[in-house]
Amino acid sequence: MKITDVKTYIVGNPWKNWLFVQVETDEGLTGIGEGTLNGLTKTVEAAIHELKHLVLGVDPFNVEMISLKIIRDVYSDGGQVQGSALAAIETACWDIMGKATGQPLYRLLGGKCHDKLRCYANGWYRGDANEESFYNQAKEVVDKGYTALKFDPFGAAWRTIDRADFASAIRNIAAVREAVGPDVDILIEGHNRFSVHTALQFADAMAPYSPTWFEAPVPPHRVSSVIEVAKRSPVPIACGEDYYTREQFAELLMHDAVHIVQLEPQFLGLSASKQICGMVHAHNGVTAPHSAQGPICSIVCSHLNMATPNFFLHEIFDDFNHSWAQDIFTPPFKVENGYLQPPERPGLGVELNLEEASKYPYHPGHWLPLFKQGWEKRERVE
Repeated sequence: MKITDVKTYIVGNPWKNWLFVQVETDEGLTGIGEGTLNGLTKTVEAAIHELKHLVLGVDPFNVEMISLKIIRDVYSDGGQVQGSALAAIETACWDIMGKATGQPLYRLLGGKCHDKLRCYANGWYRGDANEESFYNQAKEVVDKGYTALKFDPFGAAWRTIDRADFASAIRNIAAVREAVGPDVDILIEGHNRFSVHTALQFADAMAPYSPTWFEAPVPPHRVSSVIEVAKRSPVPIACGEDYYTREQFAELLMHDAVHIVQLEPQFLGLSASKQICGMVHAHNGVTAPHSAQGPICSIVCSHLNMATPNFFLHEIFDDFNHSWAQDIFTPPFKVENGYLQPPERPGLGVELNLEEASKYPYHPGHWLPLFKQGWEKRERVE
């Protein structure tokens, strides 16, 4: 079997343009993947088309070779853009492998390790950024059956924060804890916002509300800063979504300070992701892959998580996207009472409905401006 073409499709979700690929073969089998990257959709699309000549004529089963061609042989560090291009093509190849063998993807990644995957809700807090709004929306989430939910209570903060906004953020956390009760996991999203000292001040202040983790409290580029916060914080630190190489995870893990690792298959490809899950396992850590790019990314993570012994929690936006988002895939991907199963059909287990997807075109305002007031409403930027 040989790859004959790689095609791209953009779907204009208002808070992030989704980029999908379809890999075609000479045997008629096709596979789908995703290359979504906030604010850089057209850039990744261009990278896919510039790099696809490297995979034409290659057997789609040879995913390690494809990775070497797109990453090593190019001899450039294109970061998350290059990683997204690789992941989109590689995911589609795994989809083809599953269809060719008649197996769901998780079986090719090691088989079932769990009966079902516990999910945490994200993207649910789209109202006003105050404690009453957080309280009411959090209650709606647990009423759906979720036993874990994540939120960023920090508004548009960056590096430091004034006293009034600091107090407001802690009130938001307290409101969510009050709304969901003591038995639900609350996960605090930091979005790489803070300096070390501000992150530690927040960690101390939120600790009485028992967060399960404080995610990405400082920018990821200086691992020493991440480690300093992780070692001093009373709340467990989770991070890893920004990294796109095995080596970055090796450096993070060598300090044995972060034990909740949020690798991003969207930047790594599934082959490297599976290997990194093993690296985390060797450090007695757990994985909670980042699954915020788009719907195929979520399906990919479900397969990876089902085949990962040290899986912890699965991130879900799907219940909180626009309702039409479920119409662009068949069959739809459903969470039931806070849990999900990866699709049992061969490969990824879903197909892209191109006719439905074409109803939602690209727009440059479809991106998430995380340091602008009101970003949490997830509306198109005008």
